Amino acid sequence: MSDKCNGCSYSVEGKCTSNSCIVPEKENKFSSIKNVIGIMSGKGGVGKSSVTSMLASALAKKGYLVGILDGDITGPSIPKLFGLKGPARQLDQSIVPIIAENGVKVMSMNLLLPNETEPVIWRGPVVGGVVKQFWTDVAWGELDYLLIDFPPGTGDVALTVMQSIPIEGIVMVTSPQSLVSMIVTKGINMAEKMNIPVIGLIENMSYVQPPSYPEPYYLFGEGKTEEVANELGIDFLGNIAIEKEFVELSDRGRVFEYKSTIFDEIADKLVKKLK
Repeated sequence: MSDKCNGCSYSVEGKCTSNSCIVPEKENKFSSIKNVIGIMSGKGGVGKSSVTSMLASALAKKGYLVGILDGDITGPSIPKLFGLKGPARQLDQSIVPIIAENGVKVMSMNLLLPNETEPVIWRGPVVGGVVKQFWTDVAWGELDYLLIDFPPGTGDVALTVMQSIPIEGIVMVTSPQSLVSMIVTKGINMAEKMNIPVIGLIENMSYVQPPSYPEPYYLFGEGKTEEVANELGIDFLGNIAIEKEFVELSDRGRVFEYKSTIFDEIADKLVKKLK
């Protein structure tokens, strides 16, 4: 039984009761990865994949070797954001990730499907097994940072990811809603039970800045994410605005062309904390 079984939801009196509770996999022979970071949210619809893609692009712009493991098997969106299409090719006994125009390596279920609109109708254990294979069987090569775009929530697949991949830290993503405290706390508590530190918290879709309008407009109400982060004793990494340019670039598969100083700042904070 893995040390991470202690205190997890499948542990009863120190004994593991789940077939999905496994010892973390070691690095595969096709890869040399220095840092593995999970991008997680307590629920769906907060723009976690957008944050993952922009953070990866910001790190790549700073000269780091970056990859994205798209762990949202049933709802993958990373390839669309980078304008990537499959199929990913196989080399020897490994799968080769597809490289975006800005150098970010991507592996996603949509890069293996014959049709990107084909639904993945699988049960949790099967989905979790595919995520594990994206770690063990993909030839990532040399990477400074591998970002894992988690599936939403704190269910079985997220648990499998945390137990099977040596993640160094979690970045939590939320939106400015009144239930942020409960949702964020669930995700943080899960990470703590898995003995994975929470690097910090990002509030996405915080506000819009209308043209010729002097102040930010809080479309969903002014968030209290920074306040919640302080109460929970974790770092607040920044507020992300809703911007038309980002939406348009995402639709065109050119998300890496979006210019944002806030993601540059968040990337700097991430690098500093991991050092």
